[in-house]
Amino acid sequence: MIKKQTRIFVLLNCFTAILLCFSCDSKQKNNRDHLVFKYNEHKNIGSLDPAFSKDIADIWATNQLFNGLVQMDDDMQVLPCIAKSWTISEDALTYNFSLRSDVRFHKHERFGKDSTRTVTAADFEYSLNRLLDKQVASPGSWVLNKVNNFKAVNDTIFQITLKQPFPAFLGLLTMKYCSVVPKEIVEFYGSDFRSNPIGTGPFKLKRWEENIKLVFRKNENYFEKDTNGNKLPYLEAIAITFLPDKQSEFLQFAQGNIDFVSGLDASYKDEILTADGKLRDLYKSEVNMIRGPYLNTEYLAFYMDAEVPEIQSEYIRKAVNYGFDRNKMMIYLRNGIGIPANGGFIPKGLPGYNDNIGFTYQPEKAKDLVTKFKAETGIENPEITITTTSNYLSFCEYIQREIQKTGLQVHVDVIPAATLKDAKANGKLDMFRASWVADYPDAENYLSLYYSKNFAPNGPNYTHFKSESFDTLYEQAFKETNTENRKQLYTKMDSLVMQQAPVVVMFYDEVVRFTRKNVMDLGINPINLLNLKQTKKVKHD
Repeated sequence: MIKKQTRIFVLLNCFTAILLCFSCDSKQKNNRDHLVFKYNEHKNIGSLDPAFSKDIADIWATNQLFNGLVQMDDDMQVLPCIAKSWTISEDALTYNFSLRSDVRFHKHERFGKDSTRTVTAADFEYSLNRLLDKQVASPGSWVLNKVNNFKAVNDTIFQITLKQPFPAFLGLLTMKYCSVVPKEIVEFYGSDFRSNPIGTGPFKLKRWEENIKLVFRKNENYFEKDTNGNKLPYLEAIAITFLPDKQSEFLQFAQGNIDFVSGLDASYKDEILTADGKLRDLYKSEVNMIRGPYLNTEYLAFYMDAEVPEIQSEYIRKAVNYGFDRNKMMIYLRNGIGIPANGGFIPKGLPGYNDNIGFTYQPEKAKDLVTKFKAETGIENPEITITTTSNYLSFCEYIQREIQKTGLQVHVDVIPAATLKDAKANGKLDMFRASWVADYPDAENYLSLYYSKNFAPNGPNYTHFKSESFDTLYEQAFKETNTENRKQLYTKMDSLVMQQAPVVVMFYDEVVRFTRKNVMDLGINPINLLNLKQTKKVKHD
């Protein structure tokens, strides 16, 4: 215990020293402190090269430094960015992007006399080719899997042609992998571009001492403005520290030394929140809580090809869906954070979500369904086994207790995460816990789990759900370029899945952010992207 306290004390002293480094003059620091946004990244940052922006920590950092053709707003709508507009051909295969002419890279001596230059379509051609370069080995190369070719038509027109229609493609292009980078700077630094990033974003790199501190400064030449015509960003700087555990991070936040924390960690969830997810009185005057949908669906899945009468039976699958109270589960096990899943598999926050197509708590109906199964099969003691990992044991045990009231015997089997991952992919589990976090912000990503040509292990259809009607609609959605029509198709597909109940959707996760009261316009979005270009800090009195 003494060692742990000493370690935390040393870390906190280190943290304090880091903060003091941001300004030698304490008076000047106090005057300008409201222009510096401070947060901690306990997982560290591996690279500031957008081609390697795989983890959330890296994505948050590179999002401040780089831009792409398009960007996603907090409502998951694709908006212009470096591309001011675009057209899509009638066959939905060819995209022509018209670029802004006022976007310039961060200053660097390698650019020559002006220390910068304008972004052209050739820069996007280079950047996307770099994603595909096997020597670079970017983990983001998959975003171009459906691309046939791309080219700079001229300085301001960039063209991408797909192999097949893919309405979610614009959403893929918003990922940081697709950011524009300058060839002359990347080739000068080689692999060291990871720590010498030059982009076009609202902030630029000032200093990076790995695992100690990272400082970004305002890009005075940033091209975007707010709705009133004011230049972005508002902040002068971003300061990131690297305390290694969430408890120390929360302590610094509580003391006002950092401006925000993200997520709800077990080490402090009961300290800051009541059982029903409200801020405790101690923090109400100093802290704001922002929460909203997160594109993560938590569920139980039935393996539809299992040679087990209970799994094959729609009665039993629906009995499990009706047989437990999702609202009560979220209060007891998550302090009210998370949205009870009464809709389909598409999570709240995505176009296509509908909260009327799923299941509600109806214990008597669940009992009746189990009774019908017994009568039709002659099986007097039906039973199922839920396989899970230790992290989700509490959820499965809660469902076990509730479902057994229907007359269905439920067993819970706990295995390591790696074992579960392999077993579910190879059809070795009759029923298992799983989650699906969006690879890209489009409902097609979720519905791909029920397309018959995606049977695991060669695709994400772990349940082996099969429906000709579903497959027809799924293929139709690829050709539908009208957003509203595609949304209706998604809802219809989701409803078809729920009617056969190959899964038990437990809850949709939530993004939770805690900020100091002087932080304004931080925003929140279903992909938990940190966007600081319009964030402000109000000066303390």
